Amino acid sequence: MAPAKDSFIEIESAVVRFAGDSGDGMQTVGERFTDSSAFAGNDIATLPDFPAEIRAPAGTLAGVSGFQVQFGSREILTPGDEPDALVAMNPAALKANVEDLPAGGMLVVNTAAFKKMNISKAGYESNPLEAEELRKKYHLVEIDFTSLTKEALSESPLKPTDKARCKNFFALGFMYYVYGRPLEPTLKFFQDKWGKRLPDLAEANTIALKAGFNLGDTMESARNRYQIAKAPVDSGVYRKISGNEALVYGLVAAAKQSKLELVYAGYPITPASPILEGLSALKHFGVKTIQAEDEIAAMGMALGASFTGKLSVCATSGPGMCLKSEFIGLASITELPLIICNIQRGGPSTGLPTKNEQSDLLQSMFSRNGDSPIPIIAAHSSSDCFDCAIEAARIAITYKTPVILLSDLYIANGAEPWLIPNVSDLPDLEVPFADSNEEYVVYKRDPSTLAREQAIPGQAGLEHRVGGLEKNEEGGVSYDPNNHEEMTRLRADKVNAIANSLPPSELFGDAEGGEILVLGWGGTYGAITSAVRNLRTEGFSVSSLHLRNLNPFPNDLGDILSRFKKVLVPELNMGQLSLLIRSRYLIDAISYSKVQGQPFKVSELSNRILETIR
Repeated sequence: MAPAKDSFIEIESAVVRFAGDSGDGMQTVGERFTDSSAFAGNDIATLPDFPAEIRAPAGTLAGVSGFQVQFGSREILTPGDEPDALVAMNPAALKANVEDLPAGGMLVVNTAAFKKMNISKAGYESNPLEAEELRKKYHLVEIDFTSLTKEALSESPLKPTDKARCKNFFALGFMYYVYGRPLEPTLKFFQDKWGKRLPDLAEANTIALKAGFNLGDTMESARNRYQIAKAPVDSGVYRKISGNEALVYGLVAAAKQSKLELVYAGYPITPASPILEGLSALKHFGVKTIQAEDEIAAMGMALGASFTGKLSVCATSGPGMCLKSEFIGLASITELPLIICNIQRGGPSTGLPTKNEQSDLLQSMFSRNGDSPIPIIAAHSSSDCFDCAIEAARIAITYKTPVILLSDLYIANGAEPWLIPNVSDLPDLEVPFADSNEEYVVYKRDPSTLAREQAIPGQAGLEHRVGGLEKNEEGGVSYDPNNHEEMTRLRADKVNAIANSLPPSELFGDAEGGEILVLGWGGTYGAITSAVRNLRTEGFSVSSLHLRNLNPFPNDLGDILSRFKKVLVPELNMGQLSLLIRSRYLIDAISYSKVQGQPFKVSELSNRILETIR
């Protein structure tokens, strides 16, 4: 029996997906729904899904933009396998997403867009809203968002076309009613963004949002409302943060903790461009940003800044990493600290620029001439990018080496709550430069870290030479075969020594071992942890370990792997980590690959784990 009209159904979590044309503002309303849910005290995880084309033809499948958010009263680690409610603003959005909606799910459609031309563009032979299939399978709610928005804005001075563009916030208001979301964060957003510059626009969107909310209160088809309690959290100040935002703040914090000036050199590339944009807005913290003419120049500028004693950073994606490889090798042989952020996307080449993949691990390990190992760390979530930025800086500065920090599109664009840390709790990263009053030997090494001492050029008594040719300890060019082998091994030993500074690995599950260990890295953390947690609740002997440090591996990894009968390695690539694990530890690491531009679903991993156990 359906509940009374004004009653709420208590649920633990929900997944909502907004989908429409790339000009319909789906990313905007998705972000606003996320903010409102965070304001309500729910835990959240999001998945923006952009079309690859800058502006695909309106109404086509190629132009569909989507935003999915899961929010709940428990810990939320993924944006959800499938939506509980789908808002489709046109036929193409319906066509591209309806198969993901489970039977009985709420399907909200903008009937105004279901005109003959749009229906044809989406690949339908007839209007799908006239078929009985949708009505029987889903809770179908048909609303003419366009006309109702124009009617609500009849007294607004905006142009008719601008009024129609407010329909996304009308739809958002309706979904706020369904899920009991507060309006205040979005109303504040309107005023902050447009209140002073475009007050008529701010007022129009305010009216549209409230009209959509009030519509829900009058519609019989919106019979169900859902209520989700606040999620339990540690005390402190929280904010919503994306992976790229967290990287920006982490890099700035690392510069402050190391007492170094942050210099960022980059070239625009999806999905790393927001890092350049974010750091450019923080010049008041002493940040210097350079938009170079290409990826090679950006890497060279960053390396030059490192040579002068700056905390140097560049960020790119897979195609840019290819171009940077020669300069990365130069950073390796000169032993200069540098952070290279690789925000991975689908490849090869330009591949799938707006879709997710984690296929640059082997590139990071080996894509340089000669034996030139480099430390590699990988963030596992949006908020973890802050900590990984600080860890990358620690390694780079302490061990005088370039460091590759791997993120991916899913982490970079996704968002979650972040407990803002106290500055007093951040680690001290300061490492002194060479003293001009003491004798300076370029490649004399610290006995514990094997790192050389860095000197700032231009100081009397600290003159030295570094470069791409092999050197001896004093910095002189050397072609001596024994010296080359010794220096090559020393550089490798220095990278391996980083493992001695790492904390013990955090195993989720059975510390003594068991049937199966699910080993992961990067953005698969949420899906892996959720799947393992669910299966352990059902009584299965399943554990998981997620790696942050991929080169060198933690010292205790081999021992942990040996305790389990089977090791399953899910990756959004063709099995790169499993290849490294097999070669290093000589165990039968079972690869589970997915390269579809989409993250793992919890259900996919759960089924694969059960298949492996049996």
